[in-house]
Amino acid sequence: MALSNIQAPQAVVMIRPHHFKVNPETAADNAFQQDSAEMDKMELARSAFKELSVAAKRLEDAGIRVHIFEDESTETPDSVFPNNWFSTHSGGHVALYPMYSEARRKERRSDVVDMLKNQYRVQDVIDYSGLEQDGIFLEGTGAMVLDHIDRIAYAVKSNRTDPIVLERFCTHFNYEPMVFEAEDDNGVAIYHTNVLMCVATSFVLICLDMIKNPKRRDEMIKRFEYSGREVIDLTQSQIADFAGNAIELHNGEKSILALSSRASAALTAAQVSIIKKSSTLLELDIPSIELAGGSVRCTLAGVHLTPR
Repeated sequence: MALSNIQAPQAVVMIRPHHFKVNPETAADNAFQQDSAEMDKMELARSAFKELSVAAKRLEDAGIRVHIFEDESTETPDSVFPNNWFSTHSGGHVALYPMYSEARRKERRSDVVDMLKNQYRVQDVIDYSGLEQDGIFLEGTGAMVLDHIDRIAYAVKSNRTDPIVLERFCTHFNYEPMVFEAEDDNGVAIYHTNVLMCVATSFVLICLDMIKNPKRRDEMIKRFEYSGREVIDLTQSQIADFAGNAIELHNGEKSILALSSRASAALTAAQVSIIKKSSTLLELDIPSIELAGGSVRCTLAGVHLTPR
């Protein structure tokens, strides 16, 4: 795998929901969720199904390989966000994660893992999900934003990111943990690291203002700059519009930054100019799905495995 592709996967897994709804179980610590009580539930589900379908088609048209799975269950409202329950890693490794919400634990499915084993070179599957019984959680690449080049796992402290599991993951997968506290202007803690920041090959999208400890903030900036990445400092309002919840992909010829239409509209011309130095922007319109508190990054589980 070429260096330019280490950070950016060429394939993704997506889960198409048939009964999407906003999960009340996760609202307590997810300030990005919106109350959908007044909305027509069937219409919301239909909209989310269509949005995911169109997004998958646009990714395929852009040259990204999409493995799409159907979720017909009524018991998994957040299944559209698969990046939280599993991740894949170069060298043939797959990780399964312990989930904070009981409803979200039902999202794990063996057919996704079987597909990965059948179509890619998988050496092992490391399953951390049993730690749910001990009340400790690590929600995948929502809880962690991984720098696959410099081997750093950036992680915001939260109910969904336990330092014990993080340490185990970093030991198994050879990452250095970089833990920090982050909150918005109202003092509300950030629930997932991937709404705060996106690490691409040549740049980083991040809201530095939300990082509470100045020393840790300066250390992170130095890490980014040392790796040659340009830091794009986002505002808190841009984070609220999911501008940090993006993911760099690669179609074999060029890098693509996938993000939502809402997120793209929130970026300034200067910020877009920096991104376009190395990546093409791919806007995906998913307003119904974003009501659940996640955006494009959350809907895409990157495949960092070698095809068979």
